[in-house]
Amino acid sequence: MDLAAASDLYRKYADDLAAVRDEQRRRLPGIRAQLDDVEAELTYLRLRELRPETVVEIGTFHGWSTTWLLSALRDNGSGRLFSYDVVDHVVRSVPEDLAGQRWTFTRGDVRKTQLPGNIDYLFLDAAHSASFARWYIGALFGRLSGTPVSVHDVFHGRRPMPFSEGAVLVRWLAEQKIDYFTPSVKRAPETFAALLAVKRELGLDEPIRTGRDNPMVFFDLA
Repeated sequence: MDLAAASDLYRKYADDLAAVRDEQRRRLPGIRAQLDDVEAELTYLRLRELRPETVVEIGTFHGWSTTWLLSALRDNGSGRLFSYDVVDHVVRSVPEDLAGQRWTFTRGDVRKTQLPGNIDYLFLDAAHSASFARWYIGALFGRLSGTPVSVHDVFHGRRPMPFSEGAVLVRWLAEQKIDYFTPSVKRAPETFAALLAVKRELGLDEPIRTGRDNPMVFFDLA
């Protein structure tokens, strides 16, 4: 994904995204949100476009990302979400009609859990330590090919924090010559501004939540 592709997705799914934004705004008072608007919307839009059958979410917390992911699968009319976290706040946040038969939540350390054999989309927002990044790079990335990935909390600044998950991940991506896309205000301010302009053009610029860091990175594994 690049800026042009992201902008095209906003335009292609503008009506559906507007409806989901309204739903998420109504849910927000009952959920402690982690994702900022742009990165949450891009996650939804990528799933709409890619139509994955098996999505794995590692790190749910209170379920803000979970509801965005499930909304995309619902609107696609297909796909299942498998979510993992050491806490189960999410089960009190996801409405039954959205979960339906498309969601499975497992509480526990994902490093000790059996994950689906086939993963069509991987969403990561859990322990932000260097050791956790080294785990998923070795244990997950090594067995996936061409899988789209989203990783949260990478660029809160121009560069990732030293000795953090983000530092390990960005270094690995450079070594593998894998390009990534980020709407981070600090890392890619021009990209963020351009996406806001597209949202304004489409009438999607009213904030759902006040966060504006948008530190997520998006990439496809080689």
